[in-house]
Order: sequence, then structure tokens, then C-alpha cells
Amino acid sequence: PPELPGIPRPVWLTILGSVPTGLVWYGYYKFSVEEELYQYELQQTGKVSGCGGYGTLFPFVYGILIGFPASFLHIPGGELLVEVAGAWILLGQVNLYNRVNELCTESEDMKSELGLTEGPLFEWWAVLPPPLDVVVGLRQVHFLSEYWRVKRGDTKQDDIIAETLFPFISLPERFTLKQFFLRPKHWFWFTKEWKDFEFEFLKD
Repeated sequence: PPELPGIPRPVWLTILGSVPTGLVWYGYYKFSVEEELYQYELQQTGKVSGCGGYGTLFPFVYGILIGFPASFLHIPGGELLVEVAGAWILLGQVNLYNRVNELCTESEDMKSELGLTEGPLFEWWAVLPPPLDVVVGLRQVHFLSEYWRVKRGDTKQDDIIAETLFPFISLPERFTLKQFFLRPKHWFWFTKEWKDFEFEFLKD
């Protein structure tokens, strides 16, 4: 269940729980991190920048559960309800990325602990098509987990998924789309020795 400070949920755990359950566990993850951030902000400042676990997930779930059958049965408003539900969860994701950036750069000590010089995420990547939206999503999971680890004073544990197999996930640098495409050494464990690509049309 959600806790304060939040529970570190590393990438390997999130994937291990999400894949076999058809993303059901990810729904629980989403609820938990949103609720933890909501309660943490309320505790720290008395103000909130999100809707919490209930406010984020319930409108989306209800919109889908009502909208899909209505759309299938050609009931007016069904398709609109599905679209609104999708837009709601997408805007919530953009907001989540922004909040993670703010948390990870809240102080020089925190940035030093995480090896950052700026927020690690480009929020607008949330609206990109798969798999690019997954790239920023995995990075959000990693850096939020690391933030809570530091807050709780826990010892750093290796995350083979984020740090070895897919090193772009834990890369401290906030890279652009062009940088991501041109530097395959950060993609996978088997491309770490590859040299950067050089395309004339992508040069500055």
C-alpha cells in the first residue's frame, strides 16, 4: 500500500509485476505513486499539484468501463467518453513527469545524490507514440524510485534492467530525441560498444 515517504519501486520490480499481470499491477503502481505524491505534497506544503490515486485512476477507469460498451452499442457520447478518459490519463502522466522533475531537483543535495544537473525527463514525451513514450515512462519509474530511496535513507540496490540491460533508463542526462537516436551505446547492453551515428541531416 502507499506509504510516506513513498516506497521505492525500481524498474525491475515494476516490469516483473506488470508483464505477467497484463499491466494490472502497473495500474496499482500508478495508483500508489499518485497517492503517495499527493499525500507527500499535502504534508510538506499543504498544496497539491495532482489528483491523487483515486482522482487520477477512477475517472479513467469509469470512462473506459462506460465508454467502450456505449461506443460498441452505438450509444451517443460513448466514443467521446473514451477519448476524454484517454486525455485525462495522458495529462496526468505529463503532470507526473513534471512533478518528478521538480522532486529530483528540489535541492543541490538531492541532485548530487541522483547524479543530476537538471530534471531527467522531457514531460512532452508522454504524448509520443510507442515505444518512445515507454522510454520516458521507464525513466520516470527509475528516478522516482531513486528519489524515494534517498528520502528514506535506503542503501542503493543494483537494478539490472535500468542500469545494465537498458542503460538509457538510468542515464542522468536529459537527452533529446536526436541524442537518443544518434547514441546507440545507451540503448541496450549489446550496443554499448557501438559508436555514435553520424547523419548529415541530423547534425547541428
